[in-house]
Amino acid sequence: MYRSTNGGIFVALKALILNTTLKYGDEASSTEVLAREVMDIHEKEGVETEILRVNDYDIRYGIADDMGDGDEFPHILEKVKAADIVIIGTPIWLGEKSSIATLLIERLYGSASLTNDKGQAIFYNKVGGVVVTGNEDGAKHAAQSILYGLSHIGFTIPPNVDTYWVGEAGPGPSYMDTDKDNDFTKTHVQLLAYNTMHLAKILKENPIPAEGNTM
Repeated sequence: MYRSTNGGIFVALKALILNTTLKYGDEASSTEVLAREVMDIHEKEGVETEILRVNDYDIRYGIADDMGDGDEFPHILEKVKAADIVIIGTPIWLGEKSSIATLLIERLYGSASLTNDKGQAIFYNKVGGVVVTGNEDGAKHAAQSILYGLSHIGFTIPPNVDTYWVGEAGPGPSYMDTDKDNDFTKTHVQLLAYNTMHLAKILKENPIPAEGNTM
């Protein structure tokens, strides 16, 4: 049960972190290492939090909530529907978010025609955020692409909900191979964690009215 730092009432919140690394299973992921720093704050504040590695599921290409033929995206979608906070984590490849992140956004977009009990898109009253890791540049580009995609399909985006870390140009250590002591990154981990909680609590208590926004 999450209680806001200004002494507000306790509210049950759920957070889901979708890691779109290109790695599988238990293979080490810098994106997950950084995402778990956000998760630690959420859990400390009483938010039920889960990290899911998207690449471990057989997700079909397409623009629909269920592509059939063994498509496992509906399993992920059910977890998204149950969450108040959805954070997408991505590595950077060639200055872009991962191909798995693109696939995930496309499938979420294909589910935006589904509605809640008020006739709004199912992503209304959920908040979004993003975690990015990689070498060289591309963090802000990846973040803006993901945050716009989430906003366009109905998520609410709080302020300062992009945390990222990038290394020097060329081959070099990944985030998980550093001392993880970057002040900018640590500050934005806190901003992401607390601002998603604060706004999720507000929307839980005061949902967006179903006026002019039903499907």
